[in-house]
Amino acid sequence: MGMIVLLIIHGLLAVALLGAITHQAVAVLWPVRAAAGTFVTRFRAVPSTSYVNAIIALYLLTALLGAVIYTHYTITARVAIIQLQFWKPYGLFEMKEHFAAIGLGILPAYWYFWQAQAASEYHRIRVSLTTILAFIVWWNFLVGHIINNLRGFA
Repeated sequence: MGMIVLLIIHGLLAVALLGAITHQAVAVLWPVRAAAGTFVTRFRAVPSTSYVNAIIALYLLTALLGAVIYTHYTITARVAIIQLQFWKPYGLFEMKEHFAAIGLGILPAYWYFWQAQAASEYHRIRVSLTTILAFIVWWNFLVGHIINNLRGFA
């Protein structure tokens, strides 16, 4: 029962992270050119620098909780997935682990290049790092749900 609660908290943190990184990615990849009036232009007009610390904190908390849950996953769901020979979902989850580790490695550079003093000077680097992190977060979110739905959380 305790693992189910941790999994739900992990999922909620992941949704918050997904929202923050998506807002920031849209803001840097598709900046608003006119007054924000429609839903889409207001979505694009968020101040992208205000998300940096929240994204880092949410990424670290989500990864930490994922690491705690991983032991239970390895003992239960992973064994069943291997026994059922679901190799593609198994491989997707392995990639998820690697992407999460790459994201952890990117976070210090992400933080550095999003600091206010570097704001205008490193625009392309900020766009690249934000896009990479957004891809990782979306990949991990979707693959996590696929694997969870495939076997369930026993």
